[in-house]
Amino acid sequence: MRLVALKAPVTDKPRADDFAVINADRPACPDGGVVARVLFISLDPYVGSRLRGRHMGEPAPAPLDEAIPGAIVGEVVESRTPAIKEGDAVHSMNGGWAEFVALGEADCRRLDRALAPLSAHLGVLGMPGLTAWAGVSQLAKIEDGETFLVDAAAGAVGGSAGQIARNLGAGTVVGVAGGPEKCGLVEREYGFDRCVDYKRDGWRDALRDAVGDPAAGGGVDAFFENVSADMATTALLNAKPCVRGVLCGLVANYHDADQAQHPLNAGLLIGKRAQLFGLVVYDFYPRWDEYVAEAAAWLRDGRLTIVEDRAEGLDAAPALFEKLMDGRNIGKCVVALDPDA
Repeated sequence: MRLVALKAPVTDKPRADDFAVINADRPACPDGGVVARVLFISLDPYVGSRLRGRHMGEPAPAPLDEAIPGAIVGEVVESRTPAIKEGDAVHSMNGGWAEFVALGEADCRRLDRALAPLSAHLGVLGMPGLTAWAGVSQLAKIEDGETFLVDAAAGAVGGSAGQIARNLGAGTVVGVAGGPEKCGLVEREYGFDRCVDYKRDGWRDALRDAVGDPAAGGGVDAFFENVSADMATTALLNAKPCVRGVLCGLVANYHDADQAQHPLNAGLLIGKRAQLFGLVVYDFYPRWDEYVAEAAAWLRDGRLTIVEDRAEGLDAAPALFEKLMDGRNIGKCVVALDPDA
């Protein structure tokens, strides 16, 4: 079989040339586990930090040996557990950029092929969707009629967060994204009321116009931060008193040598009486099935949209990952090893 590995340890933002496609033995089926043929691979921003051993204490993969880590959807081709049968479709967060993966039973979630396209279990029904749902419904606890703000709004998490906020009753949903193509997607496909292009001059004034001036009774009730402490500060400046903020990611700072150089303004937090919640999606894995049951109904009703930035074939994974690292992707990055699946 083939897999994608690092050529050598990386110390900066990963580039396509940092990866190599190599041959390896197909993994043996573990006791109480399965071997799955990989159908779809998820590319996610956190992997950029993981490749340098800077994500949640997890080690970097060994160069020219271990597959790049990542979530997968696969079809079971060998099973040594009665809970999962050959031919079952499974999702796992412990897969990798490879044609076959060996998984323990506890690492697999069996999928209903009739529920949604299988690749959706890497996006709106996968970890990005679960992250968005956890932040919006369990932490920010959006209420009817409130104004909700999310940045990186064209991405898999941000786009899902805005749609979920709307489905749970938000009155106004505003996104921030970079460039007219992304902002068009956010408004047209995701149905946000407004998307502000941070690459345009005067975007901060446009944001104030979109959410309303807090001094005049407008402002943000809840926000979802994906980008940076600077962007969180912008949200706070446009917030109502007692705003609830979810700190999900700091993608703009993942590749900085010292991430502590980007602090939040404590005085602003106090003045806004802000409540901030750090979000680690691992805490919500036990509620994944609960989320999928709710989100599947939204998908059927057209209230949750699937948008993918898809590449085909294992060899295409490095280039799509570089695109993701540069923030040039539109929607959820997925590599299809079997497009017909």
